[in-house]
Amino acid sequence: MSHREGDEAASVAESVSGRGAERVRSGADKRRRPDADVPPGLLLVDKPAGMTSHDVVARARRVLSVRKVGHAGTLDPMATGLLILGVGAATRLLGHVGGHDKTYDATIRFGASTVTDDREGEVLGTASTHHLDDDAIRAALAAQTGPLQQVPSSVSAVKVDGRRSYDRVRAGETVQLAPRSVTVHALQVRRIARPTPELADADVTVSCTAGTYIRAIARDAGAELGVGGHLTALRRTASGPFRIDRAASVEDAGAALVAGGGPGFLLLADAARTVFPARQLTVEETRAIGYGQRIAATGAPGLHAAVAPDGRLAALLEDAGATARVMVGFPTA
Repeated sequence: MSHREGDEAASVAESVSGRGAERVRSGADKRRRPDADVPPGLLLVDKPAGMTSHDVVARARRVLSVRKVGHAGTLDPMATGLLILGVGAATRLLGHVGGHDKTYDATIRFGASTVTDDREGEVLGTASTHHLDDDAIRAALAAQTGPLQQVPSSVSAVKVDGRRSYDRVRAGETVQLAPRSVTVHALQVRRIARPTPELADADVTVSCTAGTYIRAIARDAGAELGVGGHLTALRRTASGPFRIDRAASVEDAGAALVAGGGPGFLLLADAARTVFPARQLTVEETRAIGYGQRIAATGAPGLHAAVAPDGRLAALLEDAGATARVMVGFPTA
């Protein structure tokens, strides 16, 4: 299995739709109870190891008795850390929060390469690192910074002719993916350890654009050193303005949502203001937006969180000439 930390776009739609186990299985299932009455917002979940991102979404649905839950920014089972979930109308925000820069803590093992570029894959080859000093390892990792043309692992979730690459690989196909442009803003080597004379482990912190594959950094740095490399640990600590220190377990974040606030939960308007500059609406502007009308321009580029006088998030606005138009609406009903 792989860490699909780069596949942001597909995660939102698939999670909200509730495919697979969440589908209706019989005519009786169609008469489901209505969703619980909970406020819309974002759950900042500290995902444990061993769960897929969709597992976390399914658990949130059960905890909250709400079907409309989605996530932004996939983490595979081995990875831990920050996973952003949207509940109710907040799922409309997910497409706007998943594309922010990310920060990861990771451990890269040099001396072995695997089919998945992480510890869960079959070992393809080994080579001793005993001849490599710390400076050589640091230099190889430093070369993985800046703008990069990065080739995703063949077992990533990138789609090839409508099918996930990892599905094609599991079916016995050979897949070659095109490189994609990413940027690694910074790569800090925190520690280099020698668990055996043949291996070297580097603990790193990586700040990068969305779509960057941390395991590809491990693979490519290992190839540069001629010894192979793969990930043995990965933890996402930040996504845009959201940080892991504000996250909680999915159960505790769900409890905070039900309580109307607490660790791991942000109300819809607070979540939007965290990501976008806020614009406070008048009663008249709020009414106009509700009727689908444009209002005066914000005077600044980009999306703005338009907040009604009662504190409710009314829309995400963007200037179009002298007026601002609704890009995403959040009706009261």
